[in-house]
Amino acid sequence: MGMPTPPFGTLMRQWRRRRHLSQLDLALAAGVSSRHVSFVETGRSAPSRAMVMRLASALDVPLREQNRMLLAAGLAPVHGERGWDDPDMAAVRDGLDTVLKAYEPYPCLAVDREWDVVAANGGAAVLLEGVAADLLNPPNALRISLHPDGLAPRIRNLGQWRHHVVGRLRREVAVSGSQTLAELLAEVEAYPGGFDVTHDLGAVAVPLELDGPDGTVLSFLGTVTTFGTALDLTAAELSIEAFLPADEHTAKALQTGITT
Repeated sequence: MGMPTPPFGTLMRQWRRRRHLSQLDLALAAGVSSRHVSFVETGRSAPSRAMVMRLASALDVPLREQNRMLLAAGLAPVHGERGWDDPDMAAVRDGLDTVLKAYEPYPCLAVDREWDVVAANGGAAVLLEGVAADLLNPPNALRISLHPDGLAPRIRNLGQWRHHVVGRLRREVAVSGSQTLAELLAEVEAYPGGFDVTHDLGAVAVPLELDGPDGTVLSFLGTVTTFGTALDLTAAELSIEAFLPADEHTAKALQTGITT
């Protein structure tokens, strides 16, 4: 918002190159001629709304960037963006609250497209123990997790966890083209902790292993849920991050409240 929008052809070319597609590849994926793709990309032909959406779909362009492409083509955006407190968002808020409560006593939080925490349940307190106050205002899940003044000193397998989480962020930067996420990536990559690319081939998933009470370890498996059919940007860009116990000890510790 507030940044000048390049011509539609320039945006399309950027997305095509980001997806490592030739003009012919894009034409085949969109079901149009390569000549038409070339004309649209060079500005010799103005795309219709339907063509913009067809090309954006073929390029797997995120909803927010689809709006930007429409504006660049001189067309009105199609995806709305309501505030979190908007009355039309009541169903989303209620659904999110239901999901967060359903996971208790296990940690669960909701983050927006920039990994800022918008909601959390009571179980998330175990992930905030010892986190510096300045990291909680505003709270960003990646900073809380990986910053040396955050959760990082309690993570037993920090190198492995960093490799997993930063790898996910790198993929999000590549897919979204977001400058904000690119800056966040550069920030968290500079945090201490290293990267451990080794994996237990017999494991189910990469766990989050935290120092618990009396020197014990709390082990979690992360899950991610999104609103898959959302058309509003606020809802579409929301993800629910839940941490389920990976062993019986962790489950009992959470259920009895003995976690710190």
